[in-house]
Amino acid sequence: MAKQSKTSQIRTPIVCVLGHVDHGKTSLLDTIRGSSVVDTEAGAITQHIGATIVPIEAIARGNSSLAKMQFNIPGLLFIDTPGHHAFTTLRARGGSLADLAIVVVDINEGFKPQTIEALQILRNYKTPFVIAANKVDRIHGWRVHENESFATTFAKQNERVQGMLETKVYELVGKLSDLGFNSERFDRVRDFARNVGIVPTSALTGEGISDVLMMLIGLAQRYMTDNLALSVEGPGAGTVLEVKEERGLGTTLDVILYDGTLSVGDEIVVAGHNQILTTKVRSLLKPRPMSEILIEDKFERVKSVAAATGIKVAAPKLEGVIAGTPLRVVRGENRDEVIEKVMSEIEDIQVTIADEGIIIKADTIGALEALSKELDAQGIGVLKAEVGPVTRHDVIEAGTIKNPLYSAIIAFNTPMLPDAVDTLAESPQVSAFESGVIYQLIDDYVEWRDEKKREMERQQFEKLVMPAKVRILPGCIFRQSNPAVVGVRILGGKLQSGVYLALPNGKRIGHLKQMQLRSETIHEAEAGQEVAVSIEGPTVGRQINVDDDLYVDIPERHVKVIEREMLDRLSPSMQEILEEYTTMRRRQDPFWGK
Repeated sequence: MAKQSKTSQIRTPIVCVLGHVDHGKTSLLDTIRGSSVVDTEAGAITQHIGATIVPIEAIARGNSSLAKMQFNIPGLLFIDTPGHHAFTTLRARGGSLADLAIVVVDINEGFKPQTIEALQILRNYKTPFVIAANKVDRIHGWRVHENESFATTFAKQNERVQGMLETKVYELVGKLSDLGFNSERFDRVRDFARNVGIVPTSALTGEGISDVLMMLIGLAQRYMTDNLALSVEGPGAGTVLEVKEERGLGTTLDVILYDGTLSVGDEIVVAGHNQILTTKVRSLLKPRPMSEILIEDKFERVKSVAAATGIKVAAPKLEGVIAGTPLRVVRGENRDEVIEKVMSEIEDIQVTIADEGIIIKADTIGALEALSKELDAQGIGVLKAEVGPVTRHDVIEAGTIKNPLYSAIIAFNTPMLPDAVDTLAESPQVSAFESGVIYQLIDDYVEWRDEKKREMERQQFEKLVMPAKVRILPGCIFRQSNPAVVGVRILGGKLQSGVYLALPNGKRIGHLKQMQLRSETIHEAEAGQEVAVSIEGPTVGRQINVDDDLYVDIPERHVKVIEREMLDRLSPSMQEILEEYTTMRRRQDPFWGK
């Protein structure tokens, strides 16, 4: 059995699990801890950070090569970070707290944008990591050997399957090289300080999982013991994961303690809505090893805990605390200095507010950061960002936004209050989007916005005077004046009733009141058609004559809109006539319509 060294007190290393959505991060942790968290997540995608302690004894139990070793570290604390790329900010925070990382990649799909994003984060924070090349069991012809090491199960595959796996591994090696990382299959790596180890795994069958754990323990033992020893002593610092009501305890905080110690009776500083709160710890409840703090329902009361760990904190006055914000212990320091530190961390939260944009509400600061970053990346402004439920005031405020494309509220994992629902029903111009999956929210909003934009363009297009050119036909003078009724051929563009007509010199000659085609009144005619038109103003033989070409007299402001916003929607015929018309007008005024 593994032995833990007593020579020095070492804190538990924090391991973050990163990678592309649906590549198996949570499933990999489920295999390690024997749970099924993945089934409880919205859309089967992790939406909050969870924390799981895996004791060294459990790790060694699954790997005979580790069972005889001596360890300084007590185990590993896994942070299961959200998988979608909208959570860049949370992953960056996880990266900054983490000592080690696992980057999970589907060996059959290869690197995706979120995988590359995760690697960039780890590079920025200089965090050592292991690649878990997951889902080897989906390689065609793979023979499953549950929970065996990679070496054992690989040796039992036929040559064709072995060759396929080697090819897929070296595709990952090539991609990592393109990104500036040296890498190799883990069992071929000699110097882990210079090379990233790639471990073929299956979270579903457990194959290769013991190798991932062995790699993490090895990295922590060999390269990180000094750093881990430095963080145990001193007042605790952590991040609030979730604020919960617990029967018999009142409001509690689920916290990842990443530095120092936290004890019953300690004074702590936390962040609430628009204020900093101070209170004293009444109880500390620790989840059982191998369980995730966010779903644990049986806790052990303890008097003190040391980093790194997931812990539930019970104390007075926690009702207004915001999830995702820092927690710090006041011990041997000036309370004002600690408060200042917490305020400084809150000010660093990256939520970009614009002069024009939508309203976002969420259950945590981290979710607000993620939403803000995702919306900003897509050029969507955020007018207001708050933690908490959607209120009646939010709906009213959304209704006052001038740009109808921004008259929307996005609510992540937070409810709409009843009065907000009633107000929304009375505000047809406002749309609200609710979901427990952020990327679905963003997709739903973008789909709604784009459809609304198309509808607005259709309405605008219908109101604009479109370019057209007509020729008065011989033998088709039905009335000379009051109004003149003549037959015309549409030479190009689209002729609409109600427009004004002009001569090729730009002089307006009359108002087209009505059009008829085969004795039926019509409102528009396409290029090539011949129709009868009534024109109020001119007299045939004076202002207009047979074979004259006439242009639709387009208002200057309409030309500006058409050329700047709608030119690509015009037919080639319309574009040609528009160019003729604007060229004619700009001979007199070079800046006309610009």
